[in-house]
Amino acid sequence: MTQNQLIIFDTTLRDGEQSPGAAMTKEEKLRIARQLEKLGVNVIEAGFAAASPGDFGAIRAIAEAITETTVCSLARANENDIRRAGEAIQPAKKRRIHTFIATSPIHMQNKLRMTPEQVLDRAVQAVQWALEYTDDVEFSAEDAVRSDIDFLVQVFDAVIAAGAKTINVPDTVGYSVPGQWGERMAQLIARVRNSDKVIWSTHCHNDLGMAVANSLSAVLAGARQVECTINGLGERAGNASLEEIVMAVKTRRDVFQLETTIDTTQIVATSKLVSTITGYPVQPNKAIVGANAFAHESGIHQDGVLKHRETYEIMRAEDVGWGANKLTLGKLSGRNAFRTRLTELGITLESEDALNAAFARFKELADKKSEIFDEDIQALVSDNVVNEENFKLGYLHVASQTGETPHAEVVVLENGVEHRADATGGGPVDAAFKAIEKIVRSGAELLLYSVNNITSGTDAQGEVTVRLSKGGRVVNGQGADTDIVIASAKAYLNGLNKLHAYAERAHPQV
Repeated sequence: MTQNQLIIFDTTLRDGEQSPGAAMTKEEKLRIARQLEKLGVNVIEAGFAAASPGDFGAIRAIAEAITETTVCSLARANENDIRRAGEAIQPAKKRRIHTFIATSPIHMQNKLRMTPEQVLDRAVQAVQWALEYTDDVEFSAEDAVRSDIDFLVQVFDAVIAAGAKTINVPDTVGYSVPGQWGERMAQLIARVRNSDKVIWSTHCHNDLGMAVANSLSAVLAGARQVECTINGLGERAGNASLEEIVMAVKTRRDVFQLETTIDTTQIVATSKLVSTITGYPVQPNKAIVGANAFAHESGIHQDGVLKHRETYEIMRAEDVGWGANKLTLGKLSGRNAFRTRLTELGITLESEDALNAAFARFKELADKKSEIFDEDIQALVSDNVVNEENFKLGYLHVASQTGETPHAEVVVLENGVEHRADATGGGPVDAAFKAIEKIVRSGAELLLYSVNNITSGTDAQGEVTVRLSKGGRVVNGQGADTDIVIASAKAYLNGLNKLHAYAERAHPQV
């Protein structure tokens, strides 16, 4: 890597997955990883191998599938974590272990129960363990923002001497402000021995809404790697948004004087894929990828743009992928065309039976919609990718009219066995959910119900997200259909299936 290139380290599949309910299946992670490689990211942090057997399996599957991008696993600074990470990434052509330990007094005293000397020794040992599996080792000082800078210098000196190639300085709790963060990065680069022998990285959280600003401030101070996520997804208020980092560097090349390997025309497609799979919709006014990002309501703005685009637009919509998803298929399209489009979208189905089932669902959708877009296909596949489908919608009938109480009749297949129930509710969706609950008796709490249109038009598929909680577990369920009540029932059952299949996962910071 040259000094004029900014390395884009994507942690959507690790830190992004720590958003409540955003856990993904192995198949979903593979789809996102393939799209991230197509996008051109330099490093994919595929997960936290020690979290669970499922996380380990997903990382290994990604390591086997990805050929151009470095595949990375997170690992705490302990031997078991690092060995699991090393085993998981072993098939990758380019592989990295990212190990970390907290360095702030509040973390060392209250979480680790370790002295600074013990933390220093463990950091060095962690790098040495990781080097047994790869020479590409990244070290992070967790909660660097609240760490004593003299101690940070001491730790970074030691891990660089031990063989770390990338030094990450994270604002784990989103506490910093841009001027302070840039100054800290500059001081570390100036004071750490052999700082010119490593890549300096930054990882910022968005608790105060400044993750992107802090990251860019670090870049101006000498960082050459930014850790970020698609749509800013992540724990609590999220991470620095990949699309905002990349387009800031590209649009303000006069300021940053840096290049990235990102194919910016893939940004919108990647954003939509992550949103569909995780169930986290993108707000309309989100920079770069929001539906309104390139819309002009004001007459003055409209007039200016029509006369000369650059009067009010600093980027072209097509440069980030808006307008790129054209009509691709219709009701007369054949099975081979459908298979080809799936491949282009990075979707790989496990068997011919799975392809046939997906094609049948596509034909059903084509009978309802005259125009089928890429987003429709993404939703169609995501709507049906569940590892263990214990509950499946068999039949739904709802009645709702002015002055009458809405009523729903539902048939749910539980492992192939039909169960029937009916219920009334405050609306057709409420009635449908109550009827489903009469059958499944899950006891889950509904935390969120969200409806979004996948494409425009009155015949558009509606995409419903529900967030369910039970026994401390939180999952998102998604469903899509041209009938919003049916989409809602599918989403509810999808969430119940995820609750049923939930596996306990360790958290990297615990």
